[in-house]
Amino acid sequence: MTHVLNWQLGRPMEYPYAGAYPNRQFAFVFNTNRCLGCQTCTMACKSTWTFGKGQEAMWWANVETKPYGGYPRQWDARLLEMLDEADPERIGWRDAEADGFGPYGLYDGKTIFEAARARSAKGPQVALGYLPADEDWHAPNLYEDVPVGPGGVSGILHREGESLPVHRTWFFYLARICNHCSYPACLAACPRKAIYKRPEDGVVLIDQERCRGYRKCVEACPYKKSMYRGTTRVSEKCIACFPRLEGRDPDAGGRPTETRCMSACIGQIRLQGLVGIGKDGEWKEDRKNPIYYLVKVAKVALPLYPQFGTQPNGYYIPPRWVPRDYLVQMFGPGVGHAVEAYLRPDRELLAVLQLFRKSNRIIFRYEIEPGPKVWETERADGKFELYDDTVIAFGEDGKELFRTKVEEPIYVRPAKHLNSI
Repeated sequence: MTHVLNWQLGRPMEYPYAGAYPNRQFAFVFNTNRCLGCQTCTMACKSTWTFGKGQEAMWWANVETKPYGGYPRQWDARLLEMLDEADPERIGWRDAEADGFGPYGLYDGKTIFEAARARSAKGPQVALGYLPADEDWHAPNLYEDVPVGPGGVSGILHREGESLPVHRTWFFYLARICNHCSYPACLAACPRKAIYKRPEDGVVLIDQERCRGYRKCVEACPYKKSMYRGTTRVSEKCIACFPRLEGRDPDAGGRPTETRCMSACIGQIRLQGLVGIGKDGEWKEDRKNPIYYLVKVAKVALPLYPQFGTQPNGYYIPPRWVPRDYLVQMFGPGVGHAVEAYLRPDRELLAVLQLFRKSNRIIFRYEIEPGPKVWETERADGKFELYDDTVIAFGEDGKELFRTKVEEPIYVRPAKHLNSI
């Protein structure tokens, strides 16, 4: 084991390989507050990549209902339980203000790599993990739309008496794809060295000519996004639609384009980008890159289960109505700030949030043109003012992709027809 820098944990951690980082990294932000659970992203991916024989139970992109849903079944609850057993002291996160370079504080607990070494007597493992049973893969929509009620009783939905900041009865949709981690557990565990990160964009791929179907990647991936295909006896996974990243989509005009699941999103919950990576694996400062801004500046988007230690490159704006302790377990101690920032967005954040799903082109830079004040109100925390600013998106070549306003226009249809609304 070597030591690599994990900026999400605020410390170095153990990893089987020395740090080797791409020039820039594929990353994305999902806004869970907007997700409709419509599964359009799921079917866009399915119809593009996993429609063949032997892929019936493969869902590279899926949307699961938390807290009960999961694909495969209870993937996160099982691994969290294994981590607790391997780390009985459960040190976990220190105060977010603790010393360290991490934006979320310092994580003193064991990662899946460190926990695997601690329990090596139970069998050789590079990363703590397990192989799901076949039946765990068969129900991707299990417990869809099932809320948790008083006392943890499921299936009870109270339509009255609910109010922010936390609802008594709640659920939320968690859209997931491969996180294309900076320290992939699948890569670390593969005995054939068939898994690699592309140096140009950090996308994690499986060389299917080298793969022999040992399923060590399936066992090790904490997010269970590496999947075994029985007909070919090799593993497959999300490839981040890399031909689209390269601008090879027929409609792209040679410019980088968002993945299929991103571009099909009806709820406009997704924003995808590429961030520059330094020699130590840290993100290069790029203040006007919208992904960099949301993660590093506004700190409104958080990694999914950062305590696993893989440094995932998928980030989530947490749902604002869910109990905070549940969200902290899932997204780390930055939840409080992220939720408050989203509930009370400043002028720049409100403008950047308008960039989500306005184009299928990847945004590399944004600028904001100030607009007039169009509304103000008094809230418990003070005055809130809304400005109709214009946010402008630019592509990799520096050319303008589109511009949009904070206040969306309203069109009133004339009542000329019987079916007019």
